[in-house]
Amino acid sequence: MATQVFISCDTELSALLYQRGASARANYDASITGRTTAGDYGIGWQMDRLEAHGLKGVFFVDPMPALVHGRQIVTDIVGPILSRGHEVQLHVHTEWLDFAPTNPFAPLSGHSIADFPADAQKGILALARDLVVDGGAPTPTAFRAGNYGADDNTLHALAGLGIIWDTSLNPVYLGSECRISLPRETINATPHCGVTELPVSTLYDRPGHLRPAQVCALSSREMFALLDHAARTKQAHVMIVCHSFEMLSRDRQRPNRLVMDRYEALCAHVSQHAALESGVFSEVKPSLAGPAAHLPPNLLRTGWRYVEQVWAQARYERA
Repeated sequence: MATQVFISCDTELSALLYQRGASARANYDASITGRTTAGDYGIGWQMDRLEAHGLKGVFFVDPMPALVHGRQIVTDIVGPILSRGHEVQLHVHTEWLDFAPTNPFAPLSGHSIADFPADAQKGILALARDLVVDGGAPTPTAFRAGNYGADDNTLHALAGLGIIWDTSLNPVYLGSECRISLPRETINATPHCGVTELPVSTLYDRPGHLRPAQVCALSSREMFALLDHAARTKQAHVMIVCHSFEMLSRDRQRPNRLVMDRYEALCAHVSQHAALESGVFSEVKPSLAGPAAHLPPNLLRTGWRYVEQVWAQARYERA
Protein backbone atom coordinates (compact mmCIF):
# COMPACT_ATOMS: atom_id res chain seq x y z
CA MET A 1 0.00 0.00 0.00
CA ALA A 2 1.40 3.39 -0.98
CA THR A 3 1.89 6.22 1.50
CA GLN A 4 -0.83 8.83 1.05
CA VAL A 5 0.53 12.37 0.84
CA PHE A 6 -1.95 15.09 1.79
CA ILE A 7 -0.94 18.38 0.16
CA SER A 8 -3.11 20.73 2.18
CA CYS A 9 -3.70 24.45 1.95
CA ASP A 10 -5.04 26.71 4.70
CA THR A 11 -7.26 28.94 2.57
CA GLU A 12 -8.01 32.19 4.36
CA LEU A 13 -8.43 35.92 4.19
CA SER A 14 -6.02 38.02 6.21
CA ALA A 15 -7.31 39.47 9.48
CA LEU A 16 -4.30 41.81 9.47
CA LEU A 17 -5.19 43.20 6.04
CA TYR A 18 -8.76 43.74 7.24
CA GLN A 19 -7.48 45.65 10.27
CA ARG A 20 -5.39 47.79 7.94
CA GLY A 21 -8.52 48.77 6.03
CA ALA A 22 -8.36 46.43 3.02
CA SER A 23 -11.69 45.86 1.27
CA ALA A 24 -13.11 42.37 0.87
CA ARG A 25 -12.03 42.32 -2.78
CA ALA A 26 -8.51 43.57 -2.06
CA ASN A 27 -8.12 40.98 0.70
CA TYR A 28 -9.46 38.23 -1.58
CA ASP A 29 -7.04 39.21 -4.33
CA ALA A 30 -4.06 39.31 -1.97
CA SER A 31 -4.92 36.21 0.07
CA ILE A 32 -6.83 33.82 -2.23
CA THR A 33 -6.09 34.83 -5.83
CA GLY A 34 -2.51 35.78 -4.98
CA ARG A 35 -2.65 38.67 -7.43
CA THR A 36 0.58 40.49 -8.29
CA THR A 37 1.72 42.60 -11.23
CA ALA A 38 3.56 39.49 -12.45
CA GLY A 39 0.44 37.28 -12.39
CA ASP A 40 -1.79 35.33 -10.01
CA TYR A 41 -0.09 32.84 -7.66
CA GLY A 42 -2.76 31.87 -5.14
CA ILE A 43 -4.93 28.77 -4.98
CA GLY A 44 -5.54 28.80 -8.74
CA TRP A 45 -1.81 28.47 -9.37
CA GLN A 46 -1.56 25.72 -6.75
CA MET A 47 -4.42 23.80 -8.38
CA ASP A 48 -2.73 24.20 -11.78
CA ARG A 49 0.42 22.57 -10.46
CA LEU A 50 -1.44 19.78 -8.64
CA GLU A 51 -3.45 18.95 -11.76
CA ALA A 52 -0.37 19.03 -14.00
CA HIS A 53 0.97 16.15 -11.92
CA GLY A 54 -2.30 14.26 -11.53
CA LEU A 55 -2.74 15.13 -7.83
CA LYS A 56 -5.59 16.36 -5.64
CA GLY A 57 -5.30 18.96 -2.90
CA VAL A 58 -7.13 19.48 0.37
CA PHE A 59 -8.16 23.11 0.88
CA PHE A 60 -9.05 23.96 4.49
CA VAL A 61 -11.35 26.95 3.99
CA ASP A 62 -11.94 29.52 6.74
CA PRO A 63 -15.54 30.79 6.39
CA MET A 64 -15.43 33.17 9.37
CA PRO A 65 -14.85 36.31 7.22
CA ALA A 66 -18.46 35.83 6.07
CA LEU A 67 -19.46 37.35 9.43
CA VAL A 68 -17.87 40.59 8.23
CA HIS A 69 -18.05 40.51 4.42
CA GLY A 70 -21.18 38.41 3.82
CA ARG A 71 -21.63 34.81 2.78
CA GLN A 72 -20.88 35.31 -0.91
CA ILE A 73 -17.18 35.51 -0.16
CA VAL A 74 -17.22 31.87 1.01
CA THR A 75 -18.98 30.83 -2.21
CA ASP A 76 -16.31 32.69 -4.18
CA ILE A 77 -13.59 30.67 -2.45
CA VAL A 78 -15.28 27.26 -2.41
CA GLY A 79 -16.68 27.24 -5.95
CA PRO A 80 -13.41 27.16 -7.94
CA ILE A 81 -11.91 24.49 -5.67
CA LEU A 82 -14.82 22.10 -6.07
CA SER A 83 -15.27 22.79 -9.77
CA ARG A 84 -11.71 21.59 -10.34
CA GLY A 85 -12.15 18.37 -8.38
CA HIS A 86 -10.25 19.21 -5.21
CA GLU A 87 -11.44 18.81 -1.64
CA VAL A 88 -12.81 21.47 0.73
CA GLN A 89 -12.51 20.94 4.47
CA LEU A 90 -12.97 23.25 7.47
CA HIS A 91 -10.59 25.83 8.92
CA VAL A 92 -11.44 28.45 11.56
CA HIS A 93 -9.74 31.67 12.63
CA THR A 94 -11.71 32.95 15.61
CA GLU A 95 -10.13 36.41 15.34
CA TRP A 96 -12.91 37.32 12.89
CA LEU A 97 -15.50 37.15 15.68
CA ASP A 98 -14.01 40.35 17.09
CA PHE A 99 -14.63 42.17 13.79
CA ALA A 100 -18.21 40.98 13.24
CA PRO A 101 -20.98 43.60 13.67
CA THR A 102 -22.86 41.00 15.70
CA ASN A 103 -20.76 38.43 17.55
CA PRO A 104 -23.05 35.57 18.62
CA PHE A 105 -20.50 34.51 21.26
CA ALA A 106 -19.89 37.93 22.84
CA PRO A 107 -18.45 38.85 25.23
CA LEU A 108 -16.18 35.82 24.67
CA SER A 109 -13.12 36.47 22.56
CA GLY A 110 -9.99 34.59 21.62
CA HIS A 111 -7.07 34.43 19.23
CA SER A 112 -7.60 30.67 18.74
CA ILE A 113 -10.52 28.34 19.25
CA ALA A 114 -8.87 26.75 22.30
CA ASP A 115 -9.22 30.13 24.06
CA PHE A 116 -12.99 29.50 24.28
CA PRO A 117 -14.84 27.22 26.72
CA ALA A 118 -16.09 23.85 25.48
CA ASP A 119 -19.71 24.86 24.80
CA ALA A 120 -18.66 27.95 22.87
CA GLN A 121 -16.19 25.91 20.84
CA LYS A 122 -18.96 23.59 19.70
CA GLY A 123 -21.11 26.59 18.77
CA ILE A 124 -18.31 28.23 16.80
CA LEU A 125 -17.56 25.02 14.92
CA ALA A 126 -21.24 24.47 14.13
CA LEU A 127 -21.50 28.04 12.81
CA ALA A 128 -18.36 27.63 10.68
CA ARG A 129 -19.57 24.28 9.33
CA ASP A 130 -22.90 25.82 8.34
CA LEU A 131 -21.19 28.80 6.68
CA VAL A 132 -18.93 26.61 4.54
CA VAL A 133 -21.84 24.32 3.57
CA ASP A 134 -23.99 27.36 2.71
CA GLY A 135 -21.07 28.41 0.50
CA GLY A 136 -21.50 25.23 -1.56
CA ALA A 137 -19.12 22.79 0.13
CA PRO A 138 -20.06 19.25 1.15
CA THR A 139 -20.41 18.76 4.90
CA PRO A 140 -16.82 18.74 6.13
CA THR A 141 -15.29 15.62 7.61
CA ALA A 142 -11.93 17.14 8.58
CA PHE A 143 -10.78 20.25 10.44
CA ARG A 144 -7.65 22.26 11.14
CA ALA A 145 -7.65 25.05 13.72
CA GLY A 146 -6.29 28.45 12.79
CA ASN A 147 -2.89 28.96 14.42
CA TYR A 148 -3.02 25.19 15.22
CA GLY A 149 -4.79 26.53 18.31
CA ALA A 150 -6.93 23.53 19.29
CA ASP A 151 -7.25 21.59 22.52
CA ASP A 152 -9.00 18.37 23.58
CA ASN A 153 -12.28 20.30 23.97
CA THR A 154 -12.03 21.16 20.27
CA LEU A 155 -11.73 17.50 19.35
CA HIS A 156 -14.68 16.52 21.53
CA ALA A 157 -16.72 19.28 19.88
CA LEU A 158 -15.74 18.06 16.41
CA ALA A 159 -16.79 14.52 17.32
CA GLY A 160 -20.15 15.81 18.53
CA LEU A 161 -20.68 17.47 15.14
CA GLY A 162 -19.73 14.36 13.15
CA ILE A 163 -16.39 15.75 11.94
CA ILE A 164 -14.23 12.65 12.26
CA TRP A 165 -10.74 13.89 11.32
CA ASP A 166 -8.61 16.61 12.87
CA THR A 167 -5.23 17.82 11.70
CA SER A 168 -4.60 20.63 14.17
CA LEU A 169 -1.77 18.77 15.89
CA ASN A 170 1.46 20.41 14.80
CA PRO A 171 4.12 19.02 17.17
CA VAL A 172 6.25 22.14 16.67
CA TYR A 173 3.46 24.21 18.30
CA LEU A 174 2.69 21.86 21.19
CA GLY A 175 2.95 23.66 24.49
CA SER A 176 2.15 27.03 22.92
CA GLU A 177 -0.77 27.55 20.51
CA CYS A 178 -1.50 23.82 20.15
CA ARG A 179 -2.83 22.31 23.38
CA ILE A 180 -3.90 18.83 22.26
CA SER A 181 -2.82 16.22 24.82
CA LEU A 182 -0.84 13.95 22.53
CA PRO A 183 2.93 13.36 22.61
CA ARG A 184 5.29 15.47 20.55
CA GLU A 185 6.48 12.28 18.84
CA THR A 186 3.03 11.49 17.38
CA ILE A 187 3.36 10.68 13.66
CA ASN A 188 0.63 8.22 12.74
CA ALA A 189 -3.11 8.87 12.56
CA THR A 190 -4.21 8.41 16.17
CA PRO A 191 -7.70 8.03 17.73
CA HIS A 192 -8.10 10.77 20.35
CA CYS A 193 -11.10 12.43 22.02
CA GLY A 194 -13.59 10.89 19.59
CA VAL A 195 -11.83 11.82 16.34
CA THR A 196 -8.80 10.57 14.42
CA GLU A 197 -5.90 12.97 14.75
CA LEU A 198 -3.70 13.17 11.64
CA PRO A 199 -0.78 15.38 12.68
CA VAL A 200 1.16 17.75 10.50
CA SER A 201 4.30 15.87 9.50
CA THR A 202 7.64 16.92 10.96
CA LEU A 203 11.32 16.05 10.75
CA TYR A 204 14.36 16.72 12.89
CA ASP A 205 16.40 19.40 11.18
CA ARG A 206 18.94 19.40 14.00
CA PRO A 207 19.24 17.28 17.15
CA GLY A 208 16.18 17.72 19.36
CA HIS A 209 14.53 20.29 17.05
CA LEU A 210 11.45 19.48 14.97
CA ARG A 211 10.54 21.41 11.83
CA PRO A 212 7.10 21.19 10.18
CA ALA A 213 6.44 19.88 6.68
CA GLN A 214 5.37 23.26 5.35
CA VAL A 215 6.34 24.29 1.84
CA CYS A 216 7.92 27.56 2.95
CA ALA A 217 9.67 25.87 5.90
CA LEU A 218 11.56 23.02 4.20
CA SER A 219 13.89 22.92 1.24
CA SER A 220 13.06 20.53 -1.56
CA ARG A 221 15.88 18.28 -0.37
CA GLU A 222 14.36 18.12 3.11
CA MET A 223 10.87 17.49 1.73
CA PHE A 224 12.12 14.71 -0.55
CA ALA A 225 14.00 13.13 2.37
CA LEU A 226 10.86 13.23 4.55
CA LEU A 227 8.71 11.70 1.81
CA ASP A 228 11.24 9.01 0.93
CA HIS A 229 11.62 8.14 4.61
CA ALA A 230 7.84 7.82 4.99
CA ALA A 231 7.65 5.53 1.97
CA ARG A 232 10.63 3.46 3.05
CA THR A 233 9.24 2.96 6.58
CA LYS A 234 5.73 2.33 5.20
CA GLN A 235 3.99 5.20 6.95
CA ALA A 236 0.35 5.41 5.97
CA HIS A 237 0.08 9.19 5.66
CA VAL A 238 2.13 12.36 5.31
CA MET A 239 0.46 15.72 6.00
CA ILE A 240 2.03 18.72 4.25
CA VAL A 241 0.86 22.29 4.83
CA CYS A 242 0.89 25.48 2.83
CA HIS A 243 -1.29 28.60 2.69
CA SER A 244 -3.30 30.24 -0.05
CA PHE A 245 -0.82 33.17 -0.10
CA GLU A 246 2.35 31.13 0.47
CA MET A 247 3.75 31.59 -3.03
CA LEU A 248 4.07 35.35 -2.44
CA SER A 249 6.53 37.61 -0.69
CA ARG A 250 5.57 38.53 2.86
CA ASP A 251 4.05 41.83 1.73
CA ARG A 252 2.09 39.90 -0.95
CA GLN A 253 3.37 42.15 -3.71
CA ARG A 254 5.62 39.72 -5.62
CA PRO A 255 5.84 35.98 -6.34
CA ASN A 256 8.42 34.10 -4.31
CA ARG A 257 9.98 31.87 -6.96
CA LEU A 258 11.88 29.78 -4.42
CA VAL A 259 8.68 28.67 -2.67
CA MET A 260 6.98 28.17 -6.05
CA ASP A 261 9.84 25.94 -7.17
CA ARG A 262 9.52 23.93 -3.95
CA TYR A 263 5.80 23.42 -4.53
CA GLU A 264 6.38 22.32 -8.12
CA ALA A 265 9.14 19.93 -7.03
CA LEU A 266 6.92 18.51 -4.27
CA CYS A 267 4.12 17.74 -6.74
CA ALA A 268 6.53 16.16 -9.19
CA HIS A 269 8.15 14.00 -6.50
CA VAL A 270 4.83 12.66 -5.24
CA SER A 271 3.58 11.91 -8.75
CA GLN A 272 6.78 10.14 -9.82
CA HIS A 273 7.41 8.05 -6.67
CA ALA A 274 5.96 4.56 -6.97
CA ALA A 275 5.34 4.29 -3.21
CA LEU A 276 3.60 7.67 -2.82
CA GLU A 277 0.10 8.75 -3.86
CA SER A 278 -2.12 11.79 -3.49
CA GLY A 279 -4.31 11.79 -0.38
CA VAL A 280 -7.69 13.39 0.36
CA PHE A 281 -10.02 12.70 3.27
CA SER A 282 -12.81 11.35 1.09
CA GLU A 283 -10.43 8.59 -0.06
CA VAL A 284 -8.32 8.11 3.07
CA LYS A 285 -6.84 4.66 3.59
CA PRO A 286 -6.32 2.96 6.96
CA SER A 287 -3.02 3.15 8.78
CA LEU A 288 -0.41 0.52 8.05
CA ALA A 289 0.79 -1.68 10.89
CA GLY A 290 3.88 -0.78 12.85
CA PRO A 291 5.33 2.26 14.61
CA ALA A 292 6.66 5.28 12.76
CA ALA A 293 9.88 7.15 13.45
CA HIS A 294 10.92 10.69 12.62
CA LEU A 295 13.51 11.33 9.96
CA PRO A 296 16.75 12.04 11.87
CA PRO A 297 18.69 15.26 11.34
CA ASN A 298 21.23 15.84 8.61
CA LEU A 299 23.13 19.06 9.18
CA LEU A 300 24.32 19.33 5.58
CA ARG A 301 20.71 19.10 4.37
CA THR A 302 19.63 21.70 6.93
CA GLY A 303 22.52 23.99 6.08
CA TRP A 304 21.51 24.03 2.43
CA ARG A 305 18.08 25.40 3.47
CA TYR A 306 19.76 28.22 5.38
CA VAL A 307 21.68 29.16 2.25
CA GLU A 308 18.48 29.06 0.17
CA GLN A 309 16.58 31.18 2.68
CA VAL A 310 19.26 33.88 2.79
CA TRP A 311 19.27 34.04 -1.00
CA ALA A 312 15.46 34.15 -1.20
CA GLN A 313 15.27 36.87 1.45
CA ALA A 314 17.58 39.05 -0.62
CA ARG A 315 15.90 38.19 -3.92
CA TYR A 316 12.17 38.23 -3.15
CA GLU A 317 11.57 40.07 0.11
CA ARG A 318 12.92 43.46 -0.95
CA ALA A 319 10.80 45.84 -2.99
